[in-house]
Amino acid sequence: MATLHERKNHREAIMKTLYEAAEGNRLLGVTGTKLRDDLRMPEQDLAAACAYLAGEGLITVDWARGNTPAMVTLTHQGIRLMEAEEEERG
Repeated sequence: MATLHERKNHREAIMKTLYEAAEGNRLLGVTGTKLRDDLRMPEQDLAAACAYLAGEGLITVDWARGNTPAMVTLTHQGIRLMEAEEEERG
């Protein structure tokens, strides 16, 4: 089981990866397999992080069998959050 720090890092990494892949277009998503492989994240931790972010309204997830993310996309709210963070960084 991931620690709180690890869970926060997983969620942040997912959001950054989706934002970079989507380039501001909420119609573009990333497969769960690609996210897992790119982030080198255990599948259980990926599912937990995606469920959390979906619950916050930041992403949408199409779930496959076994509670595995098949496709993950940013919501409008998720894009706005990432754009605000990008603006803060300058």
